[in-house]
Amino acid sequence: MNTKIDDKKNSTLENNSTSNDVLNEITISVKELRKSFKDVTVLDGITFDVKKGTVLALLGPNGAGKTTTVHILSTLLLPDSGDIRINNHEVVKDVEKVRSLIGLTGQYAALDEYLTGKENLQMIGRLYRLSHKAIKKRTTELLELFDLVSASNRAVKTYSGGMKRRLDLAVSLIASPPVLFLDEPTTGLDPHSRLIMWDIVRQLVSQGTTVLLTTQDMDEADSLADKIIVLNGGKIIAEGTSEELKQLVGSERLEITVAGDDNFTRAINLINEENLSIDKQARKLSFVINGGVRQLKQVLDRLDEDNIIVENISFHNPTLDDVFLILTGHMTQQLNTESEIS
Repeated sequence: MNTKIDDKKNSTLENNSTSNDVLNEITISVKELRKSFKDVTVLDGITFDVKKGTVLALLGPNGAGKTTTVHILSTLLLPDSGDIRINNHEVVKDVEKVRSLIGLTGQYAALDEYLTGKENLQMIGRLYRLSHKAIKKRTTELLELFDLVSASNRAVKTYSGGMKRRLDLAVSLIASPPVLFLDEPTTGLDPHSRLIMWDIVRQLVSQGTTVLLTTQDMDEADSLADKIIVLNGGKIIAEGTSEELKQLVGSERLEITVAGDDNFTRAINLINEENLSIDKQARKLSFVINGGVRQLKQVLDRLDEDNIIVENISFHNPTLDDVFLILTGHMTQQLNTESEIS
């Protein structure tokens, strides 16, 4: 199924003030992208594009193809087939040009822990062949932007997880790339550090940077993305804005928490509503409720007749978690737990 719904800190973000015309430019273009590893198809002919100065979020369970997509777009991995372009430069043929246009922050900070924060920035600046003057200027600007000035002369191995992630993003911006790939950039961060990262991404986008973001954090996608693509089994199964995707789920949802695993299994069979979301771990069932109090009474009567104990009842508007569960069959909380374990 493919459901398609059709000040000081600012001075450091040199890329770009944009007009309405510029916003219509396609910065990232992907057509019929395919990639397999031996007999396993990871990407099965996906097609999408990203406009200049916008954020596209790729969502999907583990193994859906999100990171593989980023690796291909950032020239780290060759596709089997497809036409992939950054600013109209072919990713496969114009590797050096494409690399000069992009920045990449992966799931884990790629830093030299024995160098200081300042030295990491300077080293990457030299690899980009920036002038000594440009390296000095950008290093100063980025340390200020990411609130790392006081720690700039300390070895990175002494940094907290949040500081390392901020420095990793700063390093990817040393050459002021117009395109930024963020592969689960806030994995493992505390809530405060996560909000700081979100604010920085918003600043970059406001100045015209194009961002492709992979995440399993629905709040992150909801907060940052102009458009969301849901991947599953190497295919695009839905795309649209956050609100458009939520409309796929329906209107208000009823959530029922059942006491006991035995009761929970029987409740699934009894309720049998369309688009029923099932969270086995929390013993929660949720579904669209269009019949108001009458429908609620019918459901509760059925459960009561079968002696199924209900612990809690609540109503809520659809969330991206609901969308994700219904489209992929996975709970995002479970995926995040699996990621932490692995």
